Amino acid sequence: MLATLESIEIIENAEMLGKIIQETNIAERYRFYYHKLQEDSTTRRKIAEFVKMKELYEDVQRFGRYHPEYKQIMTKTRELKREMDLDENVANFRKAENDLQSLLDQISVIISQAVSNSIKVDTGNPFFDTGSSCSGGCGTGAGCGCSA
Repeated sequence: MLATLESIEIIENAEMLGKIIQETNIAERYRFYYHKLQEDSTTRRKIAEFVKMKELYEDVQRFGRYHPEYKQIMTKTRELKREMDLDENVANFRKAENDLQSLLDQISVIISQAVSNSIKVDTGNPFFDTGSSCSGGCGTGAGCGCSA
């Protein structure tokens, strides 16, 4: 019963932390740019065109260079991706998304290290690697404790 009460308290505190994060400028900026991304018809068109072309691209990948439209689809996919990536709303959203992800990564590392330095947290960001993770694939089974 005690473990259950502790678990409930931890979950409640995690929910409170989530609410605090939602109120940060970083999260607010993320929501702002997310809505701009959804509201701008030009941005939505660029995204939709890229998504449609990406589906064709994935189909072409199954056949590779033997697909009759390989070169055209590969070129058009790169062009549409570049057009989408250069869209101001997409660029601002990605920056805000990365900033929010960085904050969440920092929080994850702090929480895990408060419990134990040997807990591995996959942040996907080498800046947060503390030497206790195996993200580099050491394969030795030594320093980080992973099995080869």
